[in-house]
Amino acid sequence: MRILYRPRAEQEPEELPTRQLLSGALIAFLVGWLVWSLLTHGYLGAWWGLPLQLLLPASWQGANATISPTATRFIYEGYTYLVALTIMLVVGRLGRWGEVWRRFVAPRFRPAMSAVSRQEPPPPSEDPAQWPHLRAAGADAAADRLAGEARSGLMRDVDHARIARAWQGVRSGRHSMATFTAAVVKDGAAACLHPSGERDLPARHARHDLVTGQVRLGTTAEDPRNPYRYRGTGLALGPELLGTSLLAVGPAGSGKTGSLVRPLAESLCLHALAGRASVVVVGAAGAGLGPADAYDVVVRIAHPESVYDLDLYGGTTDPDEAAAIIAEALVGDLADPHPGSDSRRSTTVLAQLLGPFRAVHGRFPSVPELRQLLDGAPGPLAALRKALTTTGHESLLRELDARERQMGHPGDVGAVLADRIALLDRPAFAGFFDTSGQSRPFSLKALDHPVRVRIDLPERGHADASRILARLVLAQFTASVAVRDDRSLFSCLLLDDATGVVTPEAVRAVQRLRSANAGVVLTLRTLDDVPRPLRGPLLGATGCRMAFAGLTPWDGQDFAEVWGKEWTEARDVTDRQIIAETPAGKALHVVRRVITGKAATARAVTVRQVERERWSASELAHGLPPGHAVLSLTTVKGEHAPPLLVDLRAGGRL
Repeated sequence: MRILYRPRAEQEPEELPTRQLLSGALIAFLVGWLVWSLLTHGYLGAWWGLPLQLLLPASWQGANATISPTATRFIYEGYTYLVALTIMLVVGRLGRWGEVWRRFVAPRFRPAMSAVSRQEPPPPSEDPAQWPHLRAAGADAAADRLAGEARSGLMRDVDHARIARAWQGVRSGRHSMATFTAAVVKDGAAACLHPSGERDLPARHARHDLVTGQVRLGTTAEDPRNPYRYRGTGLALGPELLGTSLLAVGPAGSGKTGSLVRPLAESLCLHALAGRASVVVVGAAGAGLGPADAYDVVVRIAHPESVYDLDLYGGTTDPDEAAAIIAEALVGDLADPHPGSDSRRSTTVLAQLLGPFRAVHGRFPSVPELRQLLDGAPGPLAALRKALTTTGHESLLRELDARERQMGHPGDVGAVLADRIALLDRPAFAGFFDTSGQSRPFSLKALDHPVRVRIDLPERGHADASRILARLVLAQFTASVAVRDDRSLFSCLLLDDATGVVTPEAVRAVQRLRSANAGVVLTLRTLDDVPRPLRGPLLGATGCRMAFAGLTPWDGQDFAEVWGKEWTEARDVTDRQIIAETPAGKALHVVRRVITGKAATARAVTVRQVERERWSASELAHGLPPGHAVLSLTTVKGEHAPPLLVDLRAGGRL
């Protein structure tokens, strides 16, 4: 439960119109005043004093009363005030004075009350700045040092999260208690630093809560289409939600990068500095995914000043695994439309070349070398055959023989693979994907550590190559996180534009990420960028789904189907005007029309349960205001929230 958060009721209370509420309160006051005036002037008789006469002893009443006149006057005046208070309570309840107070008076005092509430500390026994769990384990010296750092203002939220993560390692047995205590006593809030030595990001553009591990994206709208209990509340995302993966769809300019990807990248970079996560952010160069100094590794493909290169084979030494990764990157998107180019056959072709080449050279081929082998150039194949013979790898000659036999067949996928790898064999990529050890290649095998990575794709002028590289990174990511030894570290891939990336194998891999404590965030301009047979499986594989304003009706239809229907209460109201027949009735109707603004009617209400879509395709396409999105959430534990309309405008900015 967050501080100052007050959960709402499940159902929205019925609310009277302002005019009817105020007029009813005024009429109730006038009625109460009239009754009191009639009582005090004796027009209603003396019956209202009968209860007092029955309760008082006979010796206190009359001219011979045994008590003083002052006491008698005090008793009768007190009873009079009690009757007045009773009348006020009755008419106040009938006139809904309490609702008038809540709607028009109480909001004026809320800022002051909130300021007072914020000044109230947590109980000392539960104050996390005192590190009670360290004291309970006997690490009093470490707890005292950290508490002192917190009091002096030297401890940041990242420091607290990082040291708490290190303490979890001690409790799980991964780290030594003595080593942890010594490091904390020596360095205080700077203990257990991230390998980069950084304790925070250069700048923050979103609102983060590292206690819950969430970043705020916006506020749920006060809209009748949102369930009442969720309206007007802040909305934030964290690893427990990203672990089910997220798919966001919206046109260019709808805010996918600025309102979603950038805050999530910033949050996961903070988690990495705290030792909780590893993150890979992939997008076009200049997409605004955060400054370079917010990352440990920045791979700027096709940029001559890039410090890091990308490992084409994902750091693996297994030819079969490398072949599967390269096949997915090159022809994964062609699997369904081109049966002859399916990933399995492509993997076999690549394995027939990668295995013999690595056996001879101790490395995998570079892009130009792989292109020559796939083209079937006689020189490279003959040289590889000769090298296998001279180095004693005659058993691998069968792989080359099979490859050469397949080259003559019309349905050979080698030609398709060669055409695709040629997109990477361009002058702009000449200094990249080096396999000779002369560059600094980054491998996604490094996701075993809390690393922050940004990969810039050269979309301008190399759109097809960028899609191949995006599929390559996704394939390497899903393969790497599945074989990690330590799965307590959350890993996430943020792909700013997943156009051409969604393949059958990618959808299957996304489904397996939840059990590996990993997730992906994919953004698309439209679901038309995904083959029709894969749209349903993709929406089903991701636990969090987000539809931005400007969605097309056919995209809205896919979201409407996956969000399903719900039972709701439908009311059919029929009003029939009442015709007064007597002068008094007509006068009463005139007074009622003056007060309420409506004629006297008899209302018939028919209530029935109907099933309707949570969000229709038309509402998603035409009913979302700019800067808004509809978002449904699912946690790794299976808890879920219905699709909610969220206001993303400046909701997460500091």
